[in-house]
Amino acid sequence: MFCKHSLFCLMACPGVPHSEMSLPLEEPPDGGWAWLIALSGFLANSLTYGVLRSLGILFEDLVEAFEASAAQVSWVTAIALATKQFTSPIGTAASMRFGARPVVMLGGFLSSLGVFWASFSTSLFQLYLTLGFLTGFGWALAFAPVMGTLSRYFSSRRSLAMGLALMGNGLSSFVLSPFLRLLAESLAWRGALMVTSALGLHLLICGALLRPLALRGDRPASKSVFDLGLFAQRGFGAFSLGLALLSAGYFTPYIHLEPYGRSLGLGPYEAAMVVSVTALSDALARLLAGCLADRHFLSPVRLLVLFTSLTACGLLLFPLATSYLEALILALLYGTSAGSFATVAFGVLPEIVGIARVVNATGLSLMAMSVGGLLGPPLSGLLRDLTGDFTASFLVGGTFVLCASVAFIALPSFCTGCCPRDSTPRVKRDPDTLDSAPPLLPTPFPSKSSQI
Repeated sequence: MFCKHSLFCLMACPGVPHSEMSLPLEEPPDGGWAWLIALSGFLANSLTYGVLRSLGILFEDLVEAFEASAAQVSWVTAIALATKQFTSPIGTAASMRFGARPVVMLGGFLSSLGVFWASFSTSLFQLYLTLGFLTGFGWALAFAPVMGTLSRYFSSRRSLAMGLALMGNGLSSFVLSPFLRLLAESLAWRGALMVTSALGLHLLICGALLRPLALRGDRPASKSVFDLGLFAQRGFGAFSLGLALLSAGYFTPYIHLEPYGRSLGLGPYEAAMVVSVTALSDALARLLAGCLADRHFLSPVRLLVLFTSLTACGLLLFPLATSYLEALILALLYGTSAGSFATVAFGVLPEIVGIARVVNATGLSLMAMSVGGLLGPPLSGLLRDLTGDFTASFLVGGTFVLCASVAFIALPSFCTGCCPRDSTPRVKRDPDTLDSAPPLLPTPFPSKSSQI
């Protein structure tokens, strides 16, 4: 017979074999194997959003190869981003049913296959199907379950862990931007995509690192696989609206910054360096913001509003650049503020919905971002075609992000200065016996006696 704790594990984590379950922990381990989950998050960010950002380096090559407009080519990354975000609830729901490990590994294979097939495209429609839909769906299966699992493994150091994982976005963009430019000049854009598809296979490592984790605050499986009831909560509703508005402008620099640099008269490598500086400052800011958020000098929600507002200011100031130095300074400003926002946003989410629902909430949040993600890049490309430069693109994008900061002010905890407490129960011990009490160790695989 199973003990009652083992039965609870199976109810709380459906789809996970009992042989891989442990007794429910009182609280997230905050260490040990949790740091390897953070490494998995770093790789997932590097090989999804990091690659997506760097594809802007091939923008002009695709415009020339397919004799298309900027708006038409912008739909490639827009479809990939929107598919990744809109189908993220499928990834999180599947991970709750079958476990995160096989779902993430399947996503890594599909995304790599999509990029590989894209290298053989002879029309923009084929790029939409391969690099857009297939790769985006693979990223959805890989990214959201990893980040949801990471939230469950940390509590007191959650923002720091998120910052470490999200650094993958910026660091990979910093490296891939000039690397893809070099590949495009030596192997053309098709060869650059083939190499990128090989890199994408490393997402399988992300999945292999994931271990199931049962917490005593977990709820048994509910009838709603996607947990759509979260949208009825005021906090999560305001958070989702803010993300939708923000994503309409947030990705504009990462897609159009390289061609924008060229419009200022910069050379190919100087323009790529502007993108790299944005990515590097973004990466470092994610880590620093995580350290700052864990110190609780300011409530997480207020930090969220602050960094969102600074991100909007960075976008609105981009059209003022007239030289290489000014472009670098503005890229540094935008990367720092945008990177800080990302860490705080993922850190705030478990506080809004509770640790037991954070996996599904991660997927639904990314789905909300797909609304703006599908609108933003094509709109900025259209404005460039109509006006002849990117000034209007940055101004409109900055306005969307500024509206997002207003939406975040509507979060219930903004006025009180604190978020609702995490729903995960805490260990209560007598302070006099704290040193002698045995520590809680995350034991991913139970002994045979615990299964009886």
